[in-house]
Amino acid sequence: MNAAPREPHASPASPLPDILSPAFAADPYGAYRIMREQAPLIRHEATDSYLVSRYEDVERVFRDKAQEFTTKNYDWQLEPVHGRTILQLSGRDHAVRRALVAPAFRGSDLQEKFLPVIERNARELIDAFRHTGEADLVTDFATRFPVLVIADMLGLDRADHDRFHGWYTSVIAFLGNLAGDPEVAAAGERTRQEFAEYMIPVIQQRREKPGDDLLSALCAAEVDGVRMSDEDIKAFCSLLLAAGGETTDKAIASVFANLLAHPDQLAAVREDRSLIDRAFAETLRHTPPVHMIMRQTAGEVELSGGTVPAGATVTCLIGSAGRDDTRYRDPDRFDLFRTDLTSTTAFSAAADHLAFALGRHFCVGALLAKAEVETGVGQLLDAMPDLRLADGFAPVERGVFTRGPESLPVRFTPAG
Repeated sequence: MNAAPREPHASPASPLPDILSPAFAADPYGAYRIMREQAPLIRHEATDSYLVSRYEDVERVFRDKAQEFTTKNYDWQLEPVHGRTILQLSGRDHAVRRALVAPAFRGSDLQEKFLPVIERNARELIDAFRHTGEADLVTDFATRFPVLVIADMLGLDRADHDRFHGWYTSVIAFLGNLAGDPEVAAAGERTRQEFAEYMIPVIQQRREKPGDDLLSALCAAEVDGVRMSDEDIKAFCSLLLAAGGETTDKAIASVFANLLAHPDQLAAVREDRSLIDRAFAETLRHTPPVHMIMRQTAGEVELSGGTVPAGATVTCLIGSAGRDDTRYRDPDRFDLFRTDLTSTTAFSAAADHLAFALGRHFCVGALLAKAEVETGVGQLLDAMPDLRLADGFAPVERGVFTRGPESLPVRFTPAG
């Protein structure tokens, strides 16, 4: 018989936080502190999962050196909206399919083929407001930029941007539907059908008439005699739009929210653009775009605070792990100069933050995100030499599963 997690008893005056409560949504970081200190393992009935909040435990789950954790949770968490994705695979199936898609997101392909796409999209979006002296960095730039980049990388019609944005918003809502809202679930499942009806004919056209784009490359890629099926490619594109759109969108907005709140660090980044990477890495620790990633136990596992039975869902609280004071000094302070976070490895599987996960399921798009943030932040700083928040505005983060500023109105004197 599986043992229940050994949870510290909370006094009635200080009940343990509930990740579905309005109070948690308003301030998850205070709740995370209570969880790390009082109950590092919580059996959460409403989501039928075990909440893990300490850095050491989340890191162990992600690295999974003993192969104690699987991604079988994605069978119900991702497959209904994407179809079967690379994240659900293991062993040779996972290794081969990762090898099929990974080259586009690193090395010469990223630098030579896609960096110009990233630079052009950033420039064109900024052109719409660079002479106006004001913008909302969320609605005018961050929510549009990564989706346009991915659409261009895949060679899709840029006129369909609004459809892509609607689809990925629906998918992210499905993934974050921790309360089980049936309308959100139904909308996510409709998105899978709509996206398939859109993408499958495009994939078939690229097989017949390939171009110089990522979609054509995926159609032609072969490793050990294995090629991706139309369904494989469609599922990967769906995952790329959702994961690459939502996370980079919120990352760029959060980088600016953090820098605007720390004018000395903003000035340092403006003076030395090589610090953009450090600001991004610190943002991934301090205010990550994704706060929760789930795994499933292969067998009974001991974690801080108790035992998790076999076949259970483990909800890894990334937003909590990044604020763990046993791992980071003064963790609630944003400091791009901190010495306990290594920016040179922050976008590799050797990262010492957890926002991209770790191990064999480390985010394949980490270097793409890095290139987008470097380019977007750099071009925005060039266009806005005296960037400041609109008078009286204080950024507010929204979201539980994914989280970031919902608006970021700024003022500036147009450059030149």
